[in-house]
Amino acid sequence: MSDEHYFTADPAAPFQRAAVRADVWGHELALSSGSGVFAQGRVDIGTSVLFRETEPPAGGRILDLGCGYGVIGLAVCAAVPTADVTAVDVNQRAVLLANENAESLAFGDRYRAMTPDEVPADATFDEIWSNPPIRIGKQALHELLLTWLPRLAPGGRAVMVVGKNLGADSLQRWLGEQGYPTSRIASAKGFRVLETRATE
Repeated sequence: MSDEHYFTADPAAPFQRAAVRADVWGHELALSSGSGVFAQGRVDIGTSVLFRETEPPAGGRILDLGCGYGVIGLAVCAAVPTADVTAVDVNQRAVLLANENAESLAFGDRYRAMTPDEVPADATFDEIWSNPPIRIGKQALHELLLTWLPRLAPGGRAVMVVGKNLGADSLQRWLGEQGYPTSRIASAKGFRVLETRATE
């Protein structure tokens, strides 16, 4: 199954796991990815840029938005012992793999993957980290971001990596127009790393 369909809730492709090793922020993670889930068998370029161009969050409540098999949120757990990560994905295989990976890394007490409707309605987050699913389309992406950005606590931020050719600059402008000041904190290999600040 191609990456374009990783946002399907229940992929039809036969489920085959594939090992991934990721060295992030000085920590090596042994993970399992799978067919029908974004970036099977690898850490995609955008996520690699995100890791290379940023420092991990200071701690607190972190949302891994569109978590896939969990590499971003699990890297946060590895680098930040005080982080408590909620990971969300519409893809049920992704949720399964992310939780399996958390257990294998002994992060199960600080990392929980779930579908969006399982997140408590009153949950808020200090930071959101994401390689967002741009290919769901502009309208769906905007709806996704306007669902989760209001969950940021005052003073919180979102850190996202977006391909320049997939509309990173227009997304940056649009976020500002919605009342979420957004700056570009890095640019590499055709990707922008954007930092969006919560409204007070």
